[in-house]
Amino acid sequence: MSAVTDAVRITPPGNPVVRSVRDSLVVAHRNLIRMSRIPEMLVFGLLQPIMFVVLFTYVFGGSIQVGSSSSTQAYREFLMAGIFAQTVTFATAGAGAGIADDMHKGLIDRFRSLPMARGAVLTGRTLADLVQTALTLFVLAGVAVLVGWRTHENFGKVLAGFGLLLLLGYAFSWIGALIGLSVRTPEAATSGGLIWLFPLTFISNAFVDANQMPTFLRHIAEWNPFSATVQACRELFGNLPPGFQAPDAWPMQHPVWASLIWSVLIIALFRTLAVRKYRSAAT
Repeated sequence: MSAVTDAVRITPPGNPVVRSVRDSLVVAHRNLIRMSRIPEMLVFGLLQPIMFVVLFTYVFGGSIQVGSSSSTQAYREFLMAGIFAQTVTFATAGAGAGIADDMHKGLIDRFRSLPMARGAVLTGRTLADLVQTALTLFVLAGVAVLVGWRTHENFGKVLAGFGLLLLLGYAFSWIGALIGLSVRTPEAATSGGLIWLFPLTFISNAFVDANQMPTFLRHIAEWNPFSATVQACRELFGNLPPGFQAPDAWPMQHPVWASLIWSVLIIALFRTLAVRKYRSAAT
């Protein structure tokens, strides 16, 4: 921590935006170093999505119809965008628990005593979580290829799909930051960060065709920000199954734009709330 403290203390006065960016990068570097010293965090973070890939592919694959196909390969390609999106959003719980742990240990109080931008602590933390999420996503994509997942679009579109996934993960990390600042213990942050994610991810188009849901659940799934990113990735990866008809809801007809809009709105709202919570806790 001494290196972080010294780096922040010697930050000269100047443009507040430049100072905020510099302070955020210093805090992000600190968190990345900490993560590198706890490799089991990455390992355990990978186990759940890998189990989902194996279970849904080999247990449910061939039993669930998507579009006009019920083949295992069609479902495997349909599934992977949902698994990717679930993985980046479930990182929310880790982000909240990390911030709650820093609060519990008094580390946040030490940061507050330094002449640094107020939002830098949270921005640095979320940036570090984004790097970890990107590494997890990269490894998971390799596992998906091993079980038979393939893309059918050019490299640029595939890269754009992963970009939308990371943007969604970054947006949800701000929800985790707010939860972490609002609870007293890391355990409560973990529980609070997961309990709302299960209905969000399962009442969506991640694992089944939303057209097969009851009417009221289908409308929820179609306007779910999670569903927009999943649908956008399926289009960008070329993973829409044969005979698949996208619902008429605007987010499903324009999923890329819907995914971008939802993610930006979530970042704008929850970053504002998290920084405000951080400042009120500091007084």
